Amino acid sequence: MRMSKASAVALIFAAQGFASIASAQTASECPVAGILNTFGVNSTGVFVVPPGGACLFPLRIEGVIADSSIVQRPAYGVLRQLNTSTFEYAANPGYAGPDTFSVQVTGKGPTSVGTSIITLVATVR
Repeated sequence: MRMSKASAVALIFAAQGFASIASAQTASECPVAGILNTFGVNSTGVFVVPPGGACLFPLRIEGVIADSSIVQRPAYGVLRQLNTSTFEYAANPGYAGPDTFSVQVTGKGPTSVGTSIITLVATVR
């Protein structure tokens, strides 16, 4: 049975999409120390990840997140925004040492309104 070119292209794109979904599903949430959970306050968190490892970072701020974005990308890994409240960091294979990235989140909570910059410092080991 021969496959048309259009079917082959659709199959390739579907496989790439499945690989992205599988990648996101294999990462687990990494414990982060030091992040505040209120809008309008900047904070810094630290975590540990193995070389080539990946971590999910759901933003746990009480209230409604209106917007979020990546402000600073890591130098030794890849940071992806999965949705408004979740980011995924993957450390480069073979790298060991510190890596830093920042995300910005804007929203309204029960006691605060504003924009926060959350800086995350990875120890890749």
